[in-house]
Amino acid sequence: MSLHLTVLLAYAAALMGIGLWIGRTVRSSSEFFVAGRRLGPSLLFSTMLAANIGAGSTVAAAGLGYADGLSAWWWVGSAGLGSIVLAFWIGPRIRRIAAEQELRTLGDYLEYRFGEQVRLTTTVLLWMGTLAILAAQIIGIGWVLNVVVGLPPWLGCITGGAVVIVYFTAGGLLTAAWVNAVQLVVLLAGFIVALPLAITAAGGWSAIYDATRSVDAYWNVWQGGSSGWFYLVMLGPAFIISPGLLQKTYGARDDRTVRLGVGLNAAVLLVFATMPPLLGMIARSVAPGLDNPELALPTLLMDVLPPAVGALGLAALFSAEVSSSDAILFMLATSLSQDLYRRYVDPDASDRQLLTVARRAAVTGGVLGTGLAIVAASIASVLQLFYTLLTVSLFVPVLGGLYTRRIGSREAMGAIVGGVGTFVAVQVVAGDRLFGMTPAMVGLVGALVGCGLMLAGRARA
Repeated sequence: MSLHLTVLLAYAAALMGIGLWIGRTVRSSSEFFVAGRRLGPSLLFSTMLAANIGAGSTVAAAGLGYADGLSAWWWVGSAGLGSIVLAFWIGPRIRRIAAEQELRTLGDYLEYRFGEQVRLTTTVLLWMGTLAILAAQIIGIGWVLNVVVGLPPWLGCITGGAVVIVYFTAGGLLTAAWVNAVQLVVLLAGFIVALPLAITAAGGWSAIYDATRSVDAYWNVWQGGSSGWFYLVMLGPAFIISPGLLQKTYGARDDRTVRLGVGLNAAVLLVFATMPPLLGMIARSVAPGLDNPELALPTLLMDVLPPAVGALGLAALFSAEVSSSDAILFMLATSLSQDLYRRYVDPDASDRQLLTVARRAAVTGGVLGTGLAIVAASIASVLQLFYTLLTVSLFVPVLGGLYTRRIGSREAMGAIVGGVGTFVAVQVVAGDRLFGMTPAMVGLVGALVGCGLMLAGRARA
């Protein structure tokens, strides 16, 4: 058995063990959903950052760096910029409302602010998007295990999905917060150690530059290939209104915790955003013929770095995929149990019944996400679907609902229908661009127009 495989198996077993041990103390749905609303700054920071650094922020970002160069910074950098807004403006405000009204999910907030119809509509959209992003994280786990031990990607997906399901189902947000703290230490240590050693192994910056300088716009930070500043429009809003991230702020004990925990998460994301693209660029300089760019990071860790460092880096990569997967399961399990079961199936369900349903929903969601991962094309493709759905459907209703009373149920539905409808139309008719704008940009404009039309119609009436 190789050192890489031994480290990964031991680490996976440790994560499940920690999750099961902490999960023994979870006896109420409040602890499962919002950690009893007692998370401090350090735990909120670790669980937010661990959720934000996943397959998209590592494997996909390195793959974009491999293909497009330095402009891939915007893939993760946009998450950091969006997190600043969440930390200082959106997060504290929605946390206060959630605590005052005993809200547990974003669906609870949408019904409180706009009514049942908006809650049901967005819940259905989020189920589709949530499965897509869960699949993306599990694809990343599958690639890691494929490169390390040659497991077929489908079997790697099943293995990774099982690890996440076991430890998250044990205790929900409370378990995830503590496990994420462990994962975060391994994750950051792995990347911090791997980057300078990878630069040295490639022959230094001059060798990396010489090997890639002929690629058009490869060292342009603003735009190169399919990457660039426009990720800010597609990804930034999603990290402001993502249900999983907003619901983690519900677990904070006060507003100061949100500002400190989420703000520090944003700062680390802005710095971390340089690491995966640079590792992808290094991989291109030493292994320019990869058929799949998303193999760049696992290949670099396995074939270029010393075994001990590569093993640590692979454990960090595994941490990233698994920690983000539990954040997605958190969204799915809480939404299915609170927004569907308790709201429409059994409003009188006891606390113990709700906890049981949430755990079963986590298992069901994990199995479905794993199945989608097996058939999905790539990490970046499914992540773009999820982030775009979040942006065009939720950005206008959530922010409008927090900052003005003029936006009601009709205006929120107008924004959702306008945003999603415009996005789908542009994607089908024009593809990647319409007059230089991405489908996400046009969809966000459609959401604003849809909301504005409903608002104008009410004023005329």
